[in-house]
Amino acid sequence: MTDAVHVPLGDRAYDVRIGPALIHEAGQHITPLLDRPKVWIVTERTVAGHHLGDLRNALRASGITAEALILEPGEGTKNWVNLEKTVDWLLSERVERRDIVIAFGGGVIGDLVGFAAAIHRRGIRFVQIPTSLLAQVDSSVGGKTGINAAQGKNLIGAFHQPTLVLADIDVLGTLTPRDFLAGYGEVAKYGLLGDTDFFKWLEQNGPALADDPALRQEAIRRSVQMKADIVARDETEQGDRALLNLGHTFCHALEAATGYSDRLLHGEGVAIGCALAFELSSRLGLCSQEDPSRVRAHLAQMGMKRDITDIAGDLPNAEDLLALMGQDKKVVAGQLRFILARGIGEAFVTADVPQDAVLALLTEQLANR
Repeated sequence: MTDAVHVPLGDRAYDVRIGPALIHEAGQHITPLLDRPKVWIVTERTVAGHHLGDLRNALRASGITAEALILEPGEGTKNWVNLEKTVDWLLSERVERRDIVIAFGGGVIGDLVGFAAAIHRRGIRFVQIPTSLLAQVDSSVGGKTGINAAQGKNLIGAFHQPTLVLADIDVLGTLTPRDFLAGYGEVAKYGLLGDTDFFKWLEQNGPALADDPALRQEAIRRSVQMKADIVARDETEQGDRALLNLGHTFCHALEAATGYSDRLLHGEGVAIGCALAFELSSRLGLCSQEDPSRVRAHLAQMGMKRDITDIAGDLPNAEDLLALMGQDKKVVAGQLRFILARGIGEAFVTADVPQDAVLALLTEQLANR
């Protein structure tokens, strides 16, 4: 059975469809969107090896021809070089304003292809078919697109909503355990930022998600519904949408410090960042000490990274990490904003955070390495 979450954005509204076998049904879902029976797929090598043949067959069964561009996997792909490569390909393929490009992959492909779609001919339509848990619950929904810069993550991009999102829960079975858990970092974030009952549900059901499709689908549906509700209130992150960045201020600095490499996957950084955000909140007297302990206990229960000490290899000192945070997109008038919490499910945005407290927390974490 397929669930559908509607993202109500007026003439840019769209559905996120969540369920099994959606790749095999892709032609049925995409055909009504097409002006001509042809699409262009941008994917990456690992996803292509597992699923591109199935997607092509499904499209062909509906009379749709497809061309494909296959990029390399990994966060390092989300850069100027591959953006230029993608846009050049779309131009050489004579992709028109009313055509559809399919972003077929995880968060890296979704962000990169969405940005290419935003700037190609001043904006063309695209469909997200996310193949990672992280992309299904978070990055494929809401229209944030972009690439990384040497100065920081996602600093170059645009808001460009997809026309449709197809989240096929079956493809998650081909993820490595590490990639699945990295995506779970974003799932846990939703409970931590605004839904205490969902976090309790995750404490009870989280360890079974990898093996239970029904639980997996429910976790994705609840995460997507929460994001859709927030995006509908604040599409371009002027207010409430910043809550979705719980854990990300720490995460983005750690990703930059590790060179956007496999040393730290994005969802792993989110999990560590959420634990640090709750620890900082407790030290500032905003929530009880039991809250960060509960966060860390659940991450431990899931077998996830939860401390800076869990990151392999060398890291910059605390001052340099703090400087990397200063490149975060949440900086306003030179002042860094944090998403902190008054308790599980009670996140809020604030700029009233003593820098000394952040520095002390980072120094302590690094000293434990």
